[in-house]
Amino acid sequence: MMKGNRHVRRGMEGTLAAILAATALTPALAQSTPAEAVNDDMDIVVTAQKRAENLQDVPQSIQAFGTQTLDRYNVSSFSDVQKLVPSMSFQTSQPGSTTVYFRGVASGGDGNHSGSLPSVGVYLDEQPITTIGGTLDIHVYDMERIEALSGPQGTLYGASSQAGTIRYITNKPDASAFAAGVDMEVNKVKKGGTGGKVEGFVNQPLGENAAIRLVGFYRKDAGFIDNVPATRSFTSGVTINNADVVEKNYNDLESYGGRASLQIDLDDNWTVTPTFLYQRQKSNGYFGTDALVGDLKVQHFGQEYRKDEFWQAALTVQGKIADFDLTYAGAYLDRDIDQFSDYTDYAVAYDILYAQTGGSFSSYFTNNAGAYIDPSQHILGADRYKKMSHELRLASPSDKPFRVIGGLFYQRQTHGILQDYKIFDLAAGTSVNGFPGTIWLTNQKRVDKDYAAFGEASLDITSQLTLTGGLRVFKYDNSLYGFFGFGDGFSSRTGVAACYTDASGNFLGPIRDGSPCTNLAEVSNGKLKPKRAKGDGLTHRLNLSWKPTDDTLIYATWSRGFRPGGINRRATVPAYDSDYLTNYEIGWKYTTSDGSFRINGAIFMEDWKKFQYSFLGANSFTEIHNGPDARIKGVEFDVTLRPIRGLNFGIAGTYVDAKTRKNLCAIDDPTGVCDPAAGNSIVSPKGTRLPVTPKYKLNLTGRYDFPMGEYKAHLQGVMVYADDATSDLRVPFAVGIGKLPSYVTADFAAGIDFGRFNAEAFIRNAFDSRGQLSRNIPCGQCLIRPYAFITQPQTIGLRLGFQY
Repeated sequence: MMKGNRHVRRGMEGTLAAILAATALTPALAQSTPAEAVNDDMDIVVTAQKRAENLQDVPQSIQAFGTQTLDRYNVSSFSDVQKLVPSMSFQTSQPGSTTVYFRGVASGGDGNHSGSLPSVGVYLDEQPITTIGGTLDIHVYDMERIEALSGPQGTLYGASSQAGTIRYITNKPDASAFAAGVDMEVNKVKKGGTGGKVEGFVNQPLGENAAIRLVGFYRKDAGFIDNVPATRSFTSGVTINNADVVEKNYNDLESYGGRASLQIDLDDNWTVTPTFLYQRQKSNGYFGTDALVGDLKVQHFGQEYRKDEFWQAALTVQGKIADFDLTYAGAYLDRDIDQFSDYTDYAVAYDILYAQTGGSFSSYFTNNAGAYIDPSQHILGADRYKKMSHELRLASPSDKPFRVIGGLFYQRQTHGILQDYKIFDLAAGTSVNGFPGTIWLTNQKRVDKDYAAFGEASLDITSQLTLTGGLRVFKYDNSLYGFFGFGDGFSSRTGVAACYTDASGNFLGPIRDGSPCTNLAEVSNGKLKPKRAKGDGLTHRLNLSWKPTDDTLIYATWSRGFRPGGINRRATVPAYDSDYLTNYEIGWKYTTSDGSFRINGAIFMEDWKKFQYSFLGANSFTEIHNGPDARIKGVEFDVTLRPIRGLNFGIAGTYVDAKTRKNLCAIDDPTGVCDPAAGNSIVSPKGTRLPVTPKYKLNLTGRYDFPMGEYKAHLQGVMVYADDATSDLRVPFAVGIGKLPSYVTADFAAGIDFGRFNAEAFIRNAFDSRGQLSRNIPCGQCLIRPYAFITQPQTIGLRLGFQY
């Protein structure tokens, strides 16, 4: 595992020693003091199976973190969550643009415009918040717990829970007492700027049967990437520079938002909880680093930014009908993203490519007077997401030997896609018709609709043996409609030239506002309608659990998850089919009677059939295809130990061996033969490792609580080790983009609680590791300049808090 990484191994050993030294202080003192914190995760109650159950009684692989743990380890964003969950990995290019994976179920490239739906579902309380564009970057504060469910959750959670589910459970309004708190932080990034945050909550009873809870935050993340001076020369004779956008630490982020929830107990059995969430963040600059330029440096040529604003109104109704528990959960989510991105690398790469055959790409671009201009492109993007979901379910009493739960689910989500590729001062005759200065335009609307009926039944065969079976019947109906491409003055094959017309040459409609015409649609009786991908199917879950003692649980699971198929944005590329993940798992959970030791684990094998994968095809336009089958084998474990009073120690790890089972061909071939006589070739041979996910990942936590006079003090540490991973499924691109090297990060903190106040000094990424979370290229021909997206450099800071 560690061969060829001696520096990583030494760093890992040093980190382990530092954490142990920080936590294992003065055992004798700890044993003699009654004032120490309790790990609330040892007895945490979860609702992963849509019922309230102790974590150790749930026969599936779950990691759960309660309020106390989230506060202790300063979990405030998804990047903090993944430090505690080794079975989780992710790709990211900037804040708010993250694709999450569990157990190595990753083909890379997911999360592009109109790409595959995510394979991991994300829920806020009872409502799904997974959008077509990926995972919302929810600010984590005043949370009751976070649950990370590994493996297919397709029975109770549906399409976007193919490989796993993340659940954010908020603290609910409490009518029994007033409560309030505020937390503040200031921090400084090494070789970067200064940041901080302010967070607060208020819980106000409104009589005996109602309460309101308000949460708000403001956060400023410091930049640490420098945009340094650069020039680019083109074969047309034009030379450009980036003097007007040179800036140190230019990738800063500002975000703010809040949450309001009202809970009304109508009587002893019925509760109504409406909630409202709002969040806005704006990031500047680019979050990748370019090794050709230097550490924490890039050379970009535009004033880049990204604005991500979303809100959700939700309603949960809980009550009883006879002995059955009824739950209704509905929500409406609205998300708007506006961004401006530099695409100069595209022009540079294609100018080099054309020059190799004696051509000049940059010479195609002139102004209206015929003079050569700067051919570099900048992308003005606007994404408009809307999502509505409804779920109604009934559950029988949980204390009976036979228990059932069942329900209905419906969701509809839309994605308005606008991608305007600008070349400043471009001649009108070269631009997209009616859009001066636009060389390429994508203006499309996607609509995804999902319907499902689900149910699970559990039978206690004996007091120690339980059999659970579940089914989910689903149907999906996805559509895509609009325009993509060049103007007909630049291309005679794509774009406007390919738009639908009648016999007289007039454009067929309807035409989306902001488009010259329509070339992505189906023709029916002389009119256009959206292209559609429809399907239905069945997922299942079968589980047998055995409790030989009150402290031990052993289980076996056979389950299945799925993702719907869909439409490619390029009309000439066929639709892609649904893919399915079948999971075979044996797991165990054990806790000592005194709660001082807990070990949970699972051994699993997952078969991923016809997995969806995406890549940048012709003109660097995203295409989604169904690849060959893959098989994933692995082991995961989670150990918590309290060797002495005041000391909590945890270690969690995952081993994943994820490989393809057939050749991946340059031209789709489900047989995997990739016949050269037919012009085909192998881009990934059988046995190629799936990208993004490290083979080994290890998380280590330690905390020591001890008295300091009249007050309580603590020392703590968190370490993450991630093995190397490939960056792309296709071997030539994986080599060109570069491997994700193994890395170690470590966070340390020391603090004190005095009355209602607390203070903590901390250092994140203490050894200033450049852990690479993902790597990519901006265009299909841009292998000359790959970018790495890294962990935040070493950051020191101070936190202050007050609880009323």
